[in-house]
Amino acid sequence: MKSISTPWKKSRTFGDIYGGRQRLRLNDNIFQRAHSLQKPSANENTPILIQDNPSKNFFFPISVYEAQVALTELPNNDAYGITHLWLRRLSNSEYKSGSRPLAEFICGSGVRVIILYPFPKSLKMELSTKKPAAKKVREIHRFCNQLQKDKDGWFIQWDLNALRKYYINSLLYHEVGHHVDWYSRHWSRANNKQVEEFANQYAIQKTALTTQVINKLK
Repeated sequence: MKSISTPWKKSRTFGDIYGGRQRLRLNDNIFQRAHSLQKPSANENTPILIQDNPSKNFFFPISVYEAQVALTELPNNDAYGITHLWLRRLSNSEYKSGSRPLAEFICGSGVRVIILYPFPKSLKMELSTKKPAAKKVREIHRFCNQLQKDKDGWFIQWDLNALRKYYINSLLYHEVGHHVDWYSRHWSRANNKQVEEFANQYAIQKTALTTQVINKLK
């Protein structure tokens, strides 16, 4: 990863994309694949669970079933309306190009999907050649304080337990925050900062719940 910023862009082919952990290209075939997802029928259990086989250098820190458990633990039916939960494959070339986020929320055509991407088996999160901003460091230090530097730049060296918490709280619950926020307002570039702040605060408020979920999954 070259950055851990959280911008979003509107897709020309499928609804909207929000959140995520990195910029995503508009012409990426993720939208074509997402568009192929069908709106669930009235008697179909949701969210529909999809887990790809990750490429050899990557793994999913949590399974799609563990992610489903984390959703069911949320209060106030916050996960209601999420139609698909997709743990999507990531190739090594996609990772190196920096064109993928770690998570994203896409909605449109009766589909509301949260997508989680796999992580390098090395447990190394590459950041940038420049030292990350203090705000980003504080965000990750909620889970892991192993900020390091080598010849390629700055990175976080995770341990598995901390990474699992990060996936549930700062990725999965962050995207649920976008889902919840969508019910109360529509988004635009003008209020992107407020949109991300809502999702960030939503996830932070679920910190204690995340610990409970992790303990339940052991």
